[in-house]
This record gives sequence, structure tokens and C-alpha cells, in this order.
Amino acid sequence: MIWHVVKLFVGLQSFPVMVGYLVMVFLAPFYQNITEPMSLRWVMVVYNLFCSLASIGTCLAYGYGMYDIGSIFVLSSTDVLKYAFLVYWIMKNVELLDTVFMILRHKSRQVSFLHVYHHSSMVLLSDFAYHHSPYAGIAFLLALNSFVHVWLYYYYSITAYDSNQSPAWKKRITQLQIAQFVIAIFHTTIGYRSHGFCVYSILYAFSMIGLFSNFYYQAFVRTRKTKSS
Repeated sequence: MIWHVVKLFVGLQSFPVMVGYLVMVFLAPFYQNITEPMSLRWVMVVYNLFCSLASIGTCLAYGYGMYDIGSIFVLSSTDVLKYAFLVYWIMKNVELLDTVFMILRHKSRQVSFLHVYHHSSMVLLSDFAYHHSPYAGIAFLLALNSFVHVWLYYYYSITAYDSNQSPAWKKRITQLQIAQFVIAIFHTTIGYRSHGFCVYSILYAFSMIGLFSNFYYQAFVRTRKTKSS
């Protein structure tokens, strides 16, 4: 079964994109050794606002599609849902520019394992979802992710405009990301037990909770303890 899943993902259109992305991340230190960091301030502002607006669009489209079907678990689709899945897949490829901009700006610390794992995996998962399972049950999970990305990219646009400005709700975004995957675990567990969902969706949600929880601890809890001491 595992080998079948591997062959399925290797055959996806986005697999070469993911491989190229990982090669780029691997070669990034060599590039940064021979170049100077770029600013890209206004490019970042426009890009992040575009991603935030696109996330609003996919979130609303998913919501309408699920409302039209009348379920957040059923494994069936509509034209609206298929369109939302297509746009979502395209945006996961566009969002690889997050890493490109980090490399060009020499922000190596931001290119963490969590960052690379999340972006590379979502390119494949969004491809799989669009081509093989553009269902209302999966749309619920991606609608949650789109909702989170509305605020995430809006936050990025603010900090890109003024790097000295850090909104007080920065920590809330990470909490929202963790809450997203907690909800996903409950949803996918019910879906697996009663609606024919794949067990891998549960495992992926657990992996993301672990990684984001560790990020939250390092960024907010441990930092606060260090400052206190």
C-alpha cells in the first residue's frame, strides 16, 4: 500500500516542481555566499497581499461548495469545488516564492525544516486533491487552511512594508495554525471511521501539530523564559 502511494505521488505533475524546490533549498547557501541580499520590499508587499486575497477567494469558494452539497464529509464534488481546488493547487505553487524571496534576501534562518516540509508537501497534496479527490470532505480542511492564510499573508504584507512593525497578534497566527490542525485531526478521524477518508490525512495533521507546536515553544514560550531570566 505504501509503495502504491509513493508511485501515485511520483506521478503527479507537481512532483518535478517539488524536486526542483528541494534542490533550490539545498543550493541556497552556495548562492548566498557569492551574492548580496536583495530588499524586494514592494515586491513582497504586493505578493503577500495577492496571496491573502487569493486565500479569501478559495475560502469562500470552498464554503459555497460545501454549502451546496450540504456536508463537510461527503466524498463528492461540484464544479465550484473543482474550480476552488484548481485555484488552491495553483496558489500552493505560487507560494513557493516565499522560499525564493527568503533566499534572495538571505533570510536563511526562516528557511526552516517546518517551512520546507510544509511548502513541499502542500505542492504535492494540493495536486493530488485537485486531480484525485476534489471532494467536499477535503474542501473543509483546505478551507481552514485558506482562512489561516488570509491572516498569515496579511501579516507578512504588514511586516514587508515596515520591518520594524510587528503586530501584537503575531502569536495568535501560530495559535490559529495549531488550532487548524487540531480541528483537522477530529475531522479526518471522523472521516476515516465513518466516511472512507484516508488514514494518511490524520498522520499529516499530527506531523504538522508537532512541528508548529515546537515552533510556538521556541518562538514564544522559550523566548519569554529567556527574557525573564
